[in-house]
Amino acid sequence: MVDLRTYVFLDSLQPQFASFQATISKGYLPKVGQASLFVEIAPGMAINHITDVALKSTDVTPGMQIVERHYGMLEIHSDSQADVRQAGQAILDALGLKEKDRHKPRVVSNEVVRHLEDTQTMLINRFRHGNMILAGQTLFVLEVEPAGYAALAANEAEKAADINILEVRAVGSFGRVYIGGEEKDVVVAHEAATQAIKAVTGKTVKN
Repeated sequence: MVDLRTYVFLDSLQPQFASFQATISKGYLPKVGQASLFVEIAPGMAINHITDVALKSTDVTPGMQIVERHYGMLEIHSDSQADVRQAGQAILDALGLKEKDRHKPRVVSNEVVRHLEDTQTMLINRFRHGNMILAGQTLFVLEVEPAGYAALAANEAEKAADINILEVRAVGSFGRVYIGGEEKDVVVAHEAATQAIKAVTGKTVKN
């Protein structure tokens, strides 16, 4: 039995998040404005079959397929929202599941750190794959479970505010989003990201 941990449709990849995905993707690179679908399942090896189903169902392109010991993650994208939705439905049909069977995400932790010292920004900039954060700016860090919903949080945060996406980790036990910028913008991004996570429906899974 496959456990549908993450199933999340992004209607339009924002400029920074699309560029971030293109930076870390080992598959075909997504472009700004394309629709995207993130699917995370357990056991991880089953993602190979899921990818096959999605690609044979309609005209979508895989950006990432990652297999970990416990979880597998697939990202697909297309200029056509309809194609991405059709591929997603094909995945659900193959699994014998519905969208409501996905895990309802939960915010594990989130914090806003204001007016960072330059030495802390140096630490953050060493591990980030996106934009940099500068001394005096504000940092927002969100941790979410399951991990795949970090993609939703990052994309919605960028829609809402003029911020910098520093890092997004949407694979593994927990997802993390690091966002930087001016305090007034980060506060808006914080609200947009957390509300987007809370609005996702699904089954509540006890830990």
